[in-house]
Amino acid sequence: MAVNKSKISAGFIVVGVLAVFFGTVLVFVGPIIIDDQVVKNTIIDPKNNLSYTMWKDLPVPFFMSVYFFHVLNPQEILKGEKPMVEQRGPYVYRKQCQKENITFHPNSTVSYREYRRYFFEPSMSVGNESDVITIPNMLVLGAAVILKDLPFSVRMLISSTFKVFKEGPFLTKTVGELMWGYDSKLVNFLNKYLPDMLPSTGKFGIFAEFNNSNTGLFTIHTGRDDIKNVHKVDSWNGLTELSYWRTPQSNMINGTAGQLWPPFMTKESTLSFYSPDACRSLELVYQRPGVMNGIPLYRFVAPKTMFANGIDYPPNEGFCPCRQSGLLNVSSCRYNSPVFISHPHFFNADPVLLDYVLGLHPSEEEHGLFIDIHPLTGVPLNVSIRLQLNLYMKSILGFTETGKISEVVMPMLWFEENGYIDGPVLTTFHTNLVILPGVMKYMQYISIALGLVNTVVGILVYYKVKRSSNRAAASPFFENSWATSTGQGKGSRGSETQEKSMTYSEKDM
Repeated sequence: MAVNKSKISAGFIVVGVLAVFFGTVLVFVGPIIIDDQVVKNTIIDPKNNLSYTMWKDLPVPFFMSVYFFHVLNPQEILKGEKPMVEQRGPYVYRKQCQKENITFHPNSTVSYREYRRYFFEPSMSVGNESDVITIPNMLVLGAAVILKDLPFSVRMLISSTFKVFKEGPFLTKTVGELMWGYDSKLVNFLNKYLPDMLPSTGKFGIFAEFNNSNTGLFTIHTGRDDIKNVHKVDSWNGLTELSYWRTPQSNMINGTAGQLWPPFMTKESTLSFYSPDACRSLELVYQRPGVMNGIPLYRFVAPKTMFANGIDYPPNEGFCPCRQSGLLNVSSCRYNSPVFISHPHFFNADPVLLDYVLGLHPSEEEHGLFIDIHPLTGVPLNVSIRLQLNLYMKSILGFTETGKISEVVMPMLWFEENGYIDGPVLTTFHTNLVILPGVMKYMQYISIALGLVNTVVGILVYYKVKRSSNRAAASPFFENSWATSTGQGKGSRGSETQEKSMTYSEKDM
């Protein structure tokens, strides 16, 4: 029985030591295995089915919500009064993106064009595309600012042309017409005689050039040579830098294409991406950690300096000529039209901008942009990009359409592009990147704990068996000693009896 217990104790100890060894190895090797799998599945490669499909077709719901600033007092504005606006919307469009003309290159880059299409979603919208909205007429008021330095007589002639084509300072059109285009005799005239003056050759609409279009030819790194470069832009339309701005730093094309980022992000990381619509690279900074459906995330937001002017933030000097902080002048890449981009409702902008327009109420919750990133993989979990389109307008002598308009940066609309991982993609992502690494993490500690328990149990059993063996070995000695002493006692008592008997016999004799 003692031999069997010894074998059992030895078995416990061996199993325990092996379990502790296995768990300790997992502590050091486990993260390496996980990182290796992340790298393997992050590289842009058609063999990586899940990640390649996510990159190629964006299989998650993406929406664009548009809010118009309906002008309540157009006639009063022409008399010099403050504009008064009322937010209308959202008018929600489902965005469909698909990469085409995908070409892989020997230098670990891949080129593609991403096409985007928009489909109106009535059930998600507050209103319909048939709703009527009044906004400033970009063709008239924008042209007045662009052409303000022409001779007075030429300005008068252009103003007369506006009247001939019945173009006034404000437009009252349906949402659908403002979004995707409306018939304009002036636009048709300009396209016929000045074909390169307008961005659109057909109907004129704010988003006319967005629908059924592509964002240009992107060439990005696949990450095969260096995972730190995966998704980063190598060139756009064959350019490695822009020519819109005044300094080399402002013209740099930095970061990714704005959909995925390199893995292994930290709180010190920044989210850089190039936006063709904003005509520049943008950079978001870390704000806080969080959790979405059990998946850890880092939230990145726009810093207050993103649209600051060159006086408040000297590195932005290259994006000037500037006005108040909070405005980005994009006229250089928008046919010189006096268009400015900002955060919605002039959030994070110079407060003086709010004094010029009535009806704006900025808040971070509703108007701040953010991207929630899974830091291990660089995959966005929740995205909300919010930007506002503004028109700079003022009274220009010779253009009677401008009346006595006070100089103002006038909000026209703001839009939000948002999307989040959901459905089967979320389930797969959660399983592969949360559950399995979590199981591996707990396995290593469970293995170490069980190993220690087995080792302790084995040692206790071993000492118990050893003590039993020692006792068993000591028992025969005590038994023999007892028997000897007992025999000697009996012998002395027998002699005594014999002696006594002999004494009594002698007396009798």
